[in-house]
Amino acid sequence: MLAYIWQYFYSSFLRFCLKWLLRQLTGRCELQRICSGCAPGSVRTTRVEYSLKNSKNKVLRDAVNMKVDVVKDCVAQIMREKNIMEQKDLVFKVSLQQCLLQINGYNTLFASVENLRKEAFDSENQQHEEMLLKLWDLLMPSVTLESRVTKQWGSIGFQGDDPKTDFRGMGVLGLVNLLFFSEHYTDAARRVLSHANHPKLGYSYAIVGINLTEMAYSLLRTGALKRHFYNMVTGEPQLHHFHQFYCYLVYEFDQFWMEEEPDSIMDFNHYREKFHEKVKGHLLEPEVALVLNVDPNN
Repeated sequence: MLAYIWQYFYSSFLRFCLKWLLRQLTGRCELQRICSGCAPGSVRTTRVEYSLKNSKNKVLRDAVNMKVDVVKDCVAQIMREKNIMEQKDLVFKVSLQQCLLQINGYNTLFASVENLRKEAFDSENQQHEEMLLKLWDLLMPSVTLESRVTKQWGSIGFQGDDPKTDFRGMGVLGLVNLLFFSEHYTDAARRVLSHANHPKLGYSYAIVGINLTEMAYSLLRTGALKRHFYNMVTGEPQLHHFHQFYCYLVYEFDQFWMEEEPDSIMDFNHYREKFHEKVKGHLLEPEVALVLNVDPNN
């Protein structure tokens, strides 16, 4: 209760008094102080985001929910609202623009990922079918697929004779993630598949991969990936940045699974949650940058 009262008092009154006092002492508004006092990355961008969201000025509050193509105009409007002369603070305009691209780009990225998740796999869609068959060719280059519907799909971790049923939860996003990993890190993907086919420690490669798509999606949706992307991408994050994070999850989960040596695949949920908590812990670090440290394909 005391913590709640303090938070309310601080956010409703004390914070604004401190901001006013610091502006009188330094001649700079809070945004200027953040941009000049913090290096590019998650610390600066998260502080800018917090300042904008909690501003009494509607122009500033709206700055965290806009299309990236109007960011430049928004920066100019903020500078007018705060009476900031560009020639007196040459760094501010560039710094704030970069922060707003990261903040609003994150929102745009989630919308793009959500669209893929909502797109159901359609066996009548030629592009969907081509992606699925390409996934097989990348993972099993020496084995010819006998037919489109076959038990062979179990070799790469699908549950039934037709993989389309396994994409129901994550839609096309699950397939796109699996294919991205196989295309860009083919050797690593084949190593992970070989581990998944281990006689004792094996697991369903594709099913686990789709499960990790859900993990990546959930982390993105809740905002847990903000620090990672604010550190990794200097401007607007793109879909391939999300896919790269997925690749990190798949590879690291495989290493984690093999090191833990579970007694049975029936323990998957326990170890999945343990890995999830480990990743969330990393994502709380200010300088977090979760990168897959293996050589990509040429």
